[in-house]
Amino acid sequence: MDDGTHSDTAEELGRFLRAHRERLSPADAGLPGTGRRRVPGLRRDEVAALAGVSSSYYVRLEQGRASRPSHRVLGAVARALRLGEEDVRRLHRLARPATRRTEPPARVERVAPHLRHLIEGWTGTPALVVGRVQDVLAANALADALHSDFAERDNILRMLFLDPAAEAFHRDAERARRRAVADLQRIAADTPDDPRVLRIVGELSVRSGEFRALWARERARVPPCEVKRVRHSAVGDIELRYEALGVRSAPGQQLIVLQAEPDSPSADALALLGSIAAPGVPRRQDPAPGG
Repeated sequence: MDDGTHSDTAEELGRFLRAHRERLSPADAGLPGTGRRRVPGLRRDEVAALAGVSSSYYVRLEQGRASRPSHRVLGAVARALRLGEEDVRRLHRLARPATRRTEPPARVERVAPHLRHLIEGWTGTPALVVGRVQDVLAANALADALHSDFAERDNILRMLFLDPAAEAFHRDAERARRRAVADLQRIAADTPDDPRVLRIVGELSVRSGEFRALWARERARVPPCEVKRVRHSAVGDIELRYEALGVRSAPGQQLIVLQAEPDSPSADALALLGSIAAPGVPRRQDPAPGG
């Protein structure tokens, strides 16, 4: 039975977070100046972006409505608010007043062998499998060649926000970034305590001002990407039809298939790219889902 202790603690947690949020200026938090403000300190969405959580989740936390936030989330909020050791301990006591729970281990995503074998057989169609936070879990040879202008090809979000090659490769890089952030916000809203989500959001919030700005916005619906227009340094412009298919055997994973219109300049460019990437290997246009 609730004797009022929980609601009292929740109110105290809200007061604690608001007080520390209002005492920080954007400059204190490493954010660019945004002119005169109507209220002191940081906004809730700015703290959320710095902590790597969604704005709606931070609001629930400040209102005492978040259900037992994880130690990782609390640690991220503490860093965002620049809390000292004693304040960090108080934050944990207020946010998690009951008995401690065991943190679930981080989920390791793997691609099923049959799915990896399937995409490797598509020698004329770029295909890759991405995880729930857009980690590239597997890619066939042509997909790897298509993205060879990027220094690292391990995560779509990192490629978009941290690699200068993104501006030249994507004909509409801004739209690609907005879509990627919207997808990540959806995952973060469903699993706010996921350590992988927290790590990628935290990293990008620190390293990319553009990501911080997009992440701080309320999640908006981005139209699905049906055509992907790119420019590869070796073969020029390529236009590809884009399909993202959910993997039923591994919820959260997506099979991404990129297809050029048959007998088009894009198909010729893709075939040329394949011959450059793997000379001597015959290339063909493979039947693939969505085509």
